[in-house]
Amino acid sequence: MFKNLKITCDEATTICDKSQYGAATLGEKVKLSIHFLRCKICSLYTKQNNTLTKVYKGHAKSCKTTNRCLSKEEKEALKIELNKIKE
Repeated sequence: MFKNLKITCDEATTICDKSQYGAATLGEKVKLSIHFLRCKICSLYTKQNNTLTKVYKGHAKSCKTTNRCLSKEEKEALKIELNKIKE
């Protein structure tokens, strides 16, 4: 019965990632919690992953308020570089 609750570290990180996006099932979350009892590395991974997600979301919000556009000179330089790659 308890063999079904054991997961590998690879599976734990996958469930962690799914959990952040709300895609993990209740069963997966239970397996992950049980895995954390014996694996502190995966627990740390989850904490760091959550922190990175929060930082990214905060940064993404501030980027949306800033409008950044290339100047005409930058656009022309980019076109030249892209044409060099095509040739």
